[in-house]
Amino acid sequence: MDLHFNTYYTLISAVIVLLLGKWLVGHLRWLRNFNIPEPVAGGLVAAALCYLLYAVLGYRLSFDGELQTAFMLVFFSSIGLSANFSKLKEGGRALLIFLVVIAVFIGVQNAVGGSLATLLGLDPLVGLIAGSMTLLGGHGTAGAWGSVLEREHGVQGAMTLGMACATFGLVIGGLVGGPLAKWLIRRHQLQGPPAAPGSADSLVDAAAYNFESPRKTRLITTDATIETLALFAGCLAFAQLMTGVTAGMAFQLPTFVWALAGGVLIRNTLDYVFRFQVFDRAIDVFGNAALSLYLAIALLSLKLWELADLAGPLVVILAAQTVAMLVYVAGVTFRAMGRDYDAAVLCAGNCGFGMGATPTAVANMQAITNQYGPSHKAFLIVPMVGAFFIDLLNAVFLQTLIKLLG
Repeated sequence: MDLHFNTYYTLISAVIVLLLGKWLVGHLRWLRNFNIPEPVAGGLVAAALCYLLYAVLGYRLSFDGELQTAFMLVFFSSIGLSANFSKLKEGGRALLIFLVVIAVFIGVQNAVGGSLATLLGLDPLVGLIAGSMTLLGGHGTAGAWGSVLEREHGVQGAMTLGMACATFGLVIGGLVGGPLAKWLIRRHQLQGPPAAPGSADSLVDAAAYNFESPRKTRLITTDATIETLALFAGCLAFAQLMTGVTAGMAFQLPTFVWALAGGVLIRNTLDYVFRFQVFDRAIDVFGNAALSLYLAIALLSLKLWELADLAGPLVVILAAQTVAMLVYVAGVTFRAMGRDYDAAVLCAGNCGFGMGATPTAVANMQAITNQYGPSHKAFLIVPMVGAFFIDLLNAVFLQTLIKLLG
């Protein structure tokens, strides 16, 4: 029996999940020790309860997908609206190095998936599904490419398979990022930057980096709220317009990438053309709220029985992908980014979008920086690379590999 939660009940459920996650992290020391993000802690408990309802009573719960998509688009819009060109310049050489590291990782992920699929007697295209298509690309990329593989390449069940792999990646990305970063910090005796005097009680000013201090107090006014809502509306309208314009073209980008790009265009046009001062604190509040609610709904919507039904060979591939990611992040990403505290936080983010999604990456980094201190470099680099450049690179890789293997 299917039970569908409409928009209102989905929102209520998401808030309950976040409150549950906050309570769990606050009362269970091992969750804090492993730096598990609050939405992940509460969401996995809720997903497990949904699975029990399915296994015992046969009830399949579904939640409003449009609300989840809306919060995701707001989150990516907030990244774009926070990225003026002066901040992007600050990334400099480190951003380029991280981009190269991730580009190589895309190749590693597809090599692991494709080679194991071939060895296990599966279609090599299944290896791509269990590679960067779903693990680094997430549910949106899995759905888009899954339909292409079913329609044009005859890979039966590619959509369902892709969603299951993306679900696995979302869970693993949120579980391993924090512990790996903490292990690196302890192993190399790294320390975050010292807190500024009185910073615990001070307000975050307009120059604060987005998402870096989600628990800091931010004063926003009614006028600032209305202006910020107008900015988000512009980003969402731009994303919808560009998705429609590029539909059917050979090279397409997911809607959330257009939302981020719209935010960058709007923010920098206001900054450098109209000299309008964007209210960063309001963007921070909306972005962090959207991030938490998106993750809560995404984890509520996990169909764990799809993971339970995965064939043995696919489980082998996904397990190998997890090990490959951990080895690569600890051995390559950490070293390439400087072997310092910022590099360790970047590794938490790498795990987040390397197996899950950019919101998971940000949540992973927040869990680390809440305990060890801020990392301006990580919060500057990861959102832009994970949300924008990654999808461009991944699309190029996938189009090329599908033509070769198909």
